[in-house]
Amino acid sequence: MIWAQHTIQLTPRPRGFHLVTGEVLRGIPELKQVKTGMLQVFIQHTSASLTINENASPEVLEDFETCFNALAPENAPGILHTLEGPDDMPAHIKASLLGASLMLPVCDGALALGTWQGIFLCEHRNRGGGRKLVLTLWGEAK
Repeated sequence: MIWAQHTIQLTPRPRGFHLVTGEVLRGIPELKQVKTGMLQVFIQHTSASLTINENASPEVLEDFETCFNALAPENAPGILHTLEGPDDMPAHIKASLLGASLMLPVCDGALALGTWQGIFLCEHRNRGGGRKLVLTLWGEAK
């Protein structure tokens, strides 16, 4: 049985949806040693989130941003938490909708993602800063 855990720091990104599959893979080199297992990816923040979605068409990412901004707009009436700026509370709402954690199957030393799937950092703040991901891997060794 293999267990490994690493924390990686992502560089600051602008608001939007950003493919981070490569950074995740580089952050957990033990993945190649696992025959069958699981990788949990957890973000240590409340105004950014993670998702799995299409990594082929950039329009998908733009449409995500458009739709999520419609669901949780800035300066919405009735919002009380405004001390950190108009993008903060909408960022918390978006992060709660998408979630802070992903569970990914590992098969023969690789993530079992579909052909068009990728791991995305969803940055919901205008200037969110660097984000930390905790990568926890466990599984049967090859």
